[in-house]
Amino acid sequence: MNVGVVGNPRYRNLRGLLARLVALAPKFGFELCGEDKIAELWPAPVPLLHAKPLDLLLTFGGDGTLLRGARITIPQDVPILGVNIGRVGFLARATPQTLEAALEAIANKQYNTELRRILEAVIEGADGIRRPAASAVNDVVVHKTGVARVIHLRVNIGDEAVGQYSADGIVVATQTGSTAYSLSAGGPVVVPGVDAMVITAICPHTLAVRPIVAPGSATITIEVVPPWTDQVLVSYDGQTGTALQAHDRVIVSQGSASVRLIKLGTEGFFARLARKLHWGDLSDRQR
Repeated sequence: MNVGVVGNPRYRNLRGLLARLVALAPKFGFELCGEDKIAELWPAPVPLLHAKPLDLLLTFGGDGTLLRGARITIPQDVPILGVNIGRVGFLARATPQTLEAALEAIANKQYNTELRRILEAVIEGADGIRRPAASAVNDVVVHKTGVARVIHLRVNIGDEAVGQYSADGIVVATQTGSTAYSLSAGGPVVVPGVDAMVITAICPHTLAVRPIVAPGSATITIEVVPPWTDQVLVSYDGQTGTALQAHDRVIVSQGSASVRLIKLGTEGFFARLARKLHWGDLSDRQR
């Protein structure tokens, strides 16, 4: 089994975890390869990530590392296991303490996968020319940068105008991303398997704006409204992005591909919400 590895080198214990993985790989029949940014952390050189087709991707870090690995491997439709060495790690299903048991379960095919839809975005200029698409697993966000003031954004769902927003930005999130930036901005949690996208304004300058849940089949268009066009960006999963110009339109829709996240054990989605995000925790009010 060809196993790719993506990691966040800022975590000091990553070197030790990679050494453990190298020691365990022969036991489970794994052939390892890794991304170039962690090449110097292996105890001995391994092939680079794109040297061979992958059967499995392991990510070592937090959810950001998992999202980055997912975008790298989207064309290959590879099952992904996140090993959380960060803080929350909501999407990761293994820890350093459970690593060996998780690898054994995968080697024995004792796991399930959850399909998570992705977003594709294109930027259309005032001249109608479209720039190449970018993918996101969590969210596509149009937001300001620099000075502390709101921007104006016009939003459409399909051919219907939703309205003009005065806000710090707009988040368009997948089901997966509904528990990330969108949730922090006041958006709803979307249970995995529900075919929907969420539109959430970031700090809207009115009490009349609330998050919207749109069908997964919808096309969402966000247009930057002059003169509030300086220092506006569109970003993908909070990791990559590009600057927008006046009258640029960001067109967001579901992509044809999905991400496959490995699920181990029997823990349900709401149990995970409670454990990781303290969902519904009123223990501080108990007498």
